[in-house]
Amino acid sequence: MNSTRKKILLVIASVLLAGWALITIIPMYWMLVGSVQDTTMSASFKPQMIPEQLSMSPYERFFAKTDAWRWLYNSLLISVILTVTNVFFASLAGYAFAKLKFPGSQAVFWVLLGTMMIPAQVTLIPLYILMVNVFDLGDTYTAIILPAAVSVGNIFLMKQFMSTLPTSLIHAARIDACSEFGIFWKVILPMAKPGIAVLAIFTFVASWNEFFWPFLITNSNEMRTVQVGLASFVFAESTDFGAMMAGATIGALPMIILFFSLQRYFLQGITIGAVKG
Repeated sequence: MNSTRKKILLVIASVLLAGWALITIIPMYWMLVGSVQDTTMSASFKPQMIPEQLSMSPYERFFAKTDAWRWLYNSLLISVILTVTNVFFASLAGYAFAKLKFPGSQAVFWVLLGTMMIPAQVTLIPLYILMVNVFDLGDTYTAIILPAAVSVGNIFLMKQFMSTLPTSLIHAARIDACSEFGIFWKVILPMAKPGIAVLAIFTFVASWNEFFWPFLITNSNEMRTVQVGLASFVFAESTDFGAMMAGATIGALPMIILFFSLQRYFLQGITIGAVKG
């Protein structure tokens, strides 16, 4: 009886999950289909879910009407730099909080965690004034990158992961007269590769998909990222929905490929923060 009940519950759960997955996939499927149809069909109230004719003209119009290559370059450059800075600084801070005992370490760590309770929208105005009026960095790569060079969430992630690493190896390295940075570089980082991989992937995805701050701090078309550029891809007389769908597909394609290539790291990232430190 119990076995039959479990099977029924498993079937119900599978059907619900399959239905939810289908609902989630439909917008992405329609984005892809809309990018290979003409503008009239892609903007239709009753769209063709299976297009009769395929056309690559929306992609041609997207690259012809926009600075798409510049937008993609900006997104890639910013995402790579932010991934490198977050991995380096978050790993250093995570190692310090997890393995080094210094006065006030717990207080500093809890203060940092407390900042995560502050909504990001609250700090946008003072951050914008600081970058534009005080430092005169408006419409620059520095203004986009500097506020996100390292995040408290990533520090917490690395602290939790490094808390699971054996402390005996650190003591052995100190006996061999290895410096603290040498211990971090030669001992901790090789053991922390799984956590670093998760951190790098999550940071790259978040940086690539970031919209509001680049939209706020940039003015020129040359400094826009692909996400901001897509939002500005609207014309006064009409909107080319086919080209817009093509741009959205191009912007989403790297993240889709990244997820399916490294999905085990995405799943691992869900559990790292839950490890007891």
